[in-house]
Amino acid sequence: MNRINHFFLYCAGVHEETLKKYPQEHNKYVAIGATIFFTGLFAAMSGGYAMYFVFSGTNLDWLLAIVFGIIWGLMIFNMDRYIVLSINKSKTGGFQFLQAFPRILLAILIGIVISRPLELKIFDKEIRENLKTTYIANERAKTDSLNIIFNKKYAFELNQLKALTTERDSLDANIKADRQKLNYEIFGNKTTETSGVVGYGPYAKRKELELERSSVYLDSLRSKVSVKESVIRDKQKVEGILNQKGLSNASLDSAVNLAGFADRNSALGNLKVKANGKVDQATENAVHFIGLLFIFLECLPVFVKLLSGRDAYDRAIRNQRIIDEYEADASIDTEKAAIDHLKDAAIDISINKRLKKMNEGIEEEV
Repeated sequence: MNRINHFFLYCAGVHEETLKKYPQEHNKYVAIGATIFFTGLFAAMSGGYAMYFVFSGTNLDWLLAIVFGIIWGLMIFNMDRYIVLSINKSKTGGFQFLQAFPRILLAILIGIVISRPLELKIFDKEIRENLKTTYIANERAKTDSLNIIFNKKYAFELNQLKALTTERDSLDANIKADRQKLNYEIFGNKTTETSGVVGYGPYAKRKELELERSSVYLDSLRSKVSVKESVIRDKQKVEGILNQKGLSNASLDSAVNLAGFADRNSALGNLKVKANGKVDQATENAVHFIGLLFIFLECLPVFVKLLSGRDAYDRAIRNQRIIDEYEADASIDTEKAAIDHLKDAAIDISINKRLKKMNEGIEEEV
C-alpha cells in the first residue's frame, strides 16, 4: 500500500489494520478519502481567495490569505471526515438516511459558503467590467446630486447669470445684424431698411452711433457675466463640484483592484441583469450551475458513504464494536463484583475489630 493510498485511507477515517484483511475494499475507501481531501482542498482555495480581498492592500494580504485558507480547509476537511465516520452502516438504509440528513443540510450550507468565492474567481473578468460600469454610474449620480443641490441653493445667482447671459447673447446678435445693415447702407445695397445710396449718409451716421452705444453696453454686460461666472465658480469650488472629475481607465482599474468581497459579490449578483433590466438567463444558469456543482462536491462524501453497500469491512467494524462494548460492560461487571467482595471483606474486618475491642474490655473488668 503506497503512501498516497495510505493518506487517502487516513482521510476516509478507516481502521487500516482491519481493512488489510479485506483488500477488495481498498479502492472504495481510497475513493472516499480522496473525495474528502479534495473537498477540503477546494474549501482552502475558496477561503483563501475570499480572505485575500478582505486583507487586500495590506502588506501581509497574501500571507494572511494563505494562513486562513489552510485553517478553513482543515476545518472543512475535519468536518467532512467526521460526517462520513458518523454514519453507522450497521443500521438500515432508512435509519442511515435519517442519521445523515442533518449532515447533508450542513454539507449543503458548507457547499454554498465555499462555492461563492470560487464563483467570484471564475467570473472575474465579467465582475471587473460590471464594477467599472457601477463605479462610473455612481460617480455620475454623485455629480448630478451635487449639481441639483447647488442649483437649488444658489438659484437666485444662477438666474441672474442666466438673464445676463441671455441679454448679452441677444445684444451681440443684434449688433452683428445692425453692423451688416450699416455695411449695406454704406455700399448702397438696397433693402427694406436701407436707402440703396452709396456713401456715408445721415442714416449710416445714426446707425454707427447706435452701434457704438450698443457695443459699450455689450462690453459692460460681458464684464458683468464674467464677474458673475467667477463668483459661481468660487461657490462651486467651495461646494466641491469642481473637484468631481471623471474616472480615468487607470483610476477605474485601481478601484476595481481594491474592491472588497462585498462589492464583488454584489457585482456577481448583478451579472444576470441586462442593461434593459431583463434577466440574462444564460448567465444566471451558469452561476447557479457552478454553485450547485460545488454543493454536490461537498455532499459527495456523504452520498458515497450512503450509497455504498454494507461490506465485509463494515461488518468487521460492527463486530469489533460489539466485542469492545461487551468487553467494556464485562469490565464494569468485574469491577462491581470486586467492589462487592471488598465490601464483604471490609465488613468482616470491621466485625473482628469490634470483637477484639469488646474482649479487651471484658478482660479489664475481670
